[in-house]
Amino acid sequence: MLKQSLQQKLQQKLSPQQIQLMKMLQIPTMELDQRIKEEMEINPALEEGKDEEEQEKEQEELTQEEQDIENEETKENEDIDLSDYMDDDDTPDYKLSTNNHSADDESRETPIGAGSSFQDLLYAQIGMSDLDEREMQLAEYLIGNLDEAGYLRRELPSIVNDLAFSLNVSTDVHELEEILKTIQDLDPPGVGARDLRECLLIQIRRSESRDTDQKIAEVIIEKYFEEFTKKHYEKVAKKLEIDEESLKPAIDFILHLNPKPGNSVVESSGRVQHIVPDFLLQVENDELKLTLNSRNAPELRISREYKEMMQTYLATKNKDNKQKEAMSFVKQKMDSAKWFIDAIKQRNETLLYCMEAIVEYQREFFLTGDETKLKPMILKDIADLVGMDISTISRVANSKYIQTPHTTYLLKYFFSESLSTDEGEEVSSREVKQILKDAIGSEAKRKPLTDEKLMAILNEKGYNIARRTVAKYREQLGIPVARLRKEL
Repeated sequence: MLKQSLQQKLQQKLSPQQIQLMKMLQIPTMELDQRIKEEMEINPALEEGKDEEEQEKEQEELTQEEQDIENEETKENEDIDLSDYMDDDDTPDYKLSTNNHSADDESRETPIGAGSSFQDLLYAQIGMSDLDEREMQLAEYLIGNLDEAGYLRRELPSIVNDLAFSLNVSTDVHELEEILKTIQDLDPPGVGARDLRECLLIQIRRSESRDTDQKIAEVIIEKYFEEFTKKHYEKVAKKLEIDEESLKPAIDFILHLNPKPGNSVVESSGRVQHIVPDFLLQVENDELKLTLNSRNAPELRISREYKEMMQTYLATKNKDNKQKEAMSFVKQKMDSAKWFIDAIKQRNETLLYCMEAIVEYQREFFLTGDETKLKPMILKDIADLVGMDISTISRVANSKYIQTPHTTYLLKYFFSESLSTDEGEEVSSREVKQILKDAIGSEAKRKPLTDEKLMAILNEKGYNIARRTVAKYREQLGIPVARLRKEL
């Protein structure tokens, strides 16, 4: 049975312009220039440069007084005899200087340093070995399977199958074992290991001096590795039949080995991505001056050619279908360009407006740089101040940086939970984390502070905090439990 009914529904739909704005808010300064270039490539109606009306307005702002000053300077320049400055035999300073850029010049380059990977280093070394063509092919395949830390995580039987199916190369585990030993003789020491234990053993056995401490270290890793990782030093000393004082040099030797040999090469020669701040903050006479770092973002305008095409079309009386289709395309591109320009402008205004609220909220911190001055602040606090949705504030804070006189901060750094003291005062969790970090840094390494003792220290200082919260903050700081912080 069919039935008709009349219903009212309230739905919220986002326009294409709103969706574009939300996406633009998430983009940091580092990526904005690339995003603009992509849009200019797909939209011929969008081009770089100031709008004609803005150019005319700027030209009109040049007052008659400024023009008179320029004319006077020109007249003075005409009276100068250049020969007075050309007779000196000395080379002028400007010819020796390479700094021909002012502070106002735009810097479009993205500061990225590129380097070779540790695999490239291994390929170069294995190329100088005495392996034949077949063995070289197997060695290069094994090197290609190493992860960034320098470990071979795949099982050799699996690699045997991979070689058979992908390269049609027949081999066995024994042959790969021999090739892997050759790779493990390369630098950095420890590369090509299949687990941490093997990595440490390779480094110990390649050590030039074979003294007693290194021999003890080798026995510890080879026979008592599990006890070592759990820092059960008393058990290790008892099994080795030595005292803790004799064990300490061997433990120190092991702790100075590199658990991730591949990373040492990546960190020294790998790609470095520099931070470009989205906001710049200056402090002058206890006044905070915030600006948006948009020097690398070019000004945009709608193409003059497209405007003229539209004007010509509107002035034409008899329009055929081809002209209508062409103008429909032109209008679509012009509208898209206008939406993009408006989105960039609104993005900048929204970013600056929200950041001004954050700076004002954390005013004491920005003036002093003292972390204990940070107030508890969540996304909702700023959303209420600026009258925007929490999701908008989240997009603003996402992957953005601010440069201050003290250092450069990630915006998410300023958002933290709140805790109450005995006096009922609300303090930031960052303040508690700093106290926690200081307490652990000054603890006795032979007997580290447990989470219960850390909780007691914080409670004595007036912070109402539970043991599980202490454990959570300790993990967020990347600090292991007391047992794993123990040292001899």
